[in-house]
Amino acid sequence: MLKRLYEWTLDKAGHRHAERWLAGLSFAESSFFPIPPDAMLLPMCLAQPARAFRYAAICTIASILGAMLGYAIGYFLFETVGEPILRFYGLSAEFSSFAERFNEQGWIIVLIAGFTPLPYKVITIAAGATAMPLHILIFASVIARSARFFLVAALLWKFGEPMKRIIDRHFGLITTAVAIAGIGGFVAVRYLF
Repeated sequence: MLKRLYEWTLDKAGHRHAERWLAGLSFAESSFFPIPPDAMLLPMCLAQPARAFRYAAICTIASILGAMLGYAIGYFLFETVGEPILRFYGLSAEFSSFAERFNEQGWIIVLIAGFTPLPYKVITIAAGATAMPLHILIFASVIARSARFFLVAALLWKFGEPMKRIIDRHFGLITTAVAIAGIGGFVAVRYLF
């Protein structure tokens, strides 16, 4: 099933609305949606390597706008929207102890979560719920998200075709590794909390 999704995404990378879908996924992932934009970014960069940096810019801008929505959810709607999202990820019980420590090192946590498989939406909501200064969230997000998406774009632009052959040949193993990294990100956030 994942192989078909990968092939479908590769096929849709050339679709006239692919960039809009990429922006929407990047925006949603930063505030509430569980699937990272890499699920679309990678196949799109593989299908059209000349546009890789454009796709990275779309991901970055949309992700930062989504982070601001996550912040607003945490700041204005924590009890009605933010808490259910944290509960969905199994993190609501630990949140109060985490909130006390968050703003001391919150910018570092935003940098780490923005670049790694940690669930970024949890961090953006936490930033709002703990009233982290918005400019710090935006600054750390610009650094982390740019680094993440432009690194992926650069690698796929430079080594796209050989990487595509590797992905095609070892799809199951790579999918398993990505799933483990994603689960590891959620586990790591539980320990941050």
